[in-house]
Amino acid sequence: MKLTRHPANPLLLPDPASAWECYNVFNPSVIHHNGLFHMHYRAQGLDWISRIGYAMSTDGVHWNRLREPVLAPQGDLEARGVEDPRVTAIDGNFIMAYTAYGASTVGGFNITPMFARSQNLVDWERLGPLVRGEDNKDHLLFPSRIRGRYVALHRRPPQVWLAESDDLRAWPGERMRPIFGPRPESHWDNNRVGSNGVPIDTEAGWLMLYHGYDQAHVYRFGVCLLDRDDPSRVLHRPRDPIFEPEELWELRGDVPNVVFSCANPVMKGQVYVYYGGADHVIGLATTSLDELLHYAVTG
Repeated sequence: MKLTRHPANPLLLPDPASAWECYNVFNPSVIHHNGLFHMHYRAQGLDWISRIGYAMSTDGVHWNRLREPVLAPQGDLEARGVEDPRVTAIDGNFIMAYTAYGASTVGGFNITPMFARSQNLVDWERLGPLVRGEDNKDHLLFPSRIRGRYVALHRRPPQVWLAESDDLRAWPGERMRPIFGPRPESHWDNNRVGSNGVPIDTEAGWLMLYHGYDQAHVYRFGVCLLDRDDPSRVLHRPRDPIFEPEELWELRGDVPNVVFSCANPVMKGQVYVYYGGADHVIGLATTSLDELLHYAVTG
């Protein structure tokens, strides 16, 4: 199966009149809440520092955005940007997983997987990191507790890992374990893999979209099914990708040959996969939940 691109693509473009989002807008998170689609997206402007903007839509296609970012770098840990948001609604709050890009290194690395909390999707309180001092990003929070704990996915290259927490602030190392990695025999995800949007809760298990890339650094999407009670257990992982760069604005941009998604909300049986094209603009591709689940189980 393949995702279907929306005919209105690309949905969101850089704003040439804005100092902070005039070059690139990409890698959005989108959730549906109170009858509206809410988007948080990564933006770069004149200083090339990433900030997170916010936009709202009634149909998921046409967007109105705020003039100022809702999350901007704060302190040395984020001095070079805040990147790639993934927002989860849980326990009456919204939790944003985002990557902090620092001015100096910690343990040899200058990226940190962070969490922030909001009750209105605009004002955000930082909770702290998942880990520090390692090459770790592509993290997200599951939309419900599992066995009483918060559960997150994150990437320790080249694999996707699972982590657990009692309070969203402490993520003990003994509760972290790898769940899947690149497939050496594959033609598309044989180099590195990472999470896409928040996993979808189904009776068959957690339906998870992920990205992978090959030796040529071409990004594609795959799908897998995780056990509902123990999401560290992969039930099925089809071999073929479901989406890859094809359009000119996916093949050429700030980083070529990239489709990168942080969001796959479900509305009325349709999965809306929002993604960045070539780290420059934002697109949308869709499929039915039934078709995607069927492929995840049988593909």
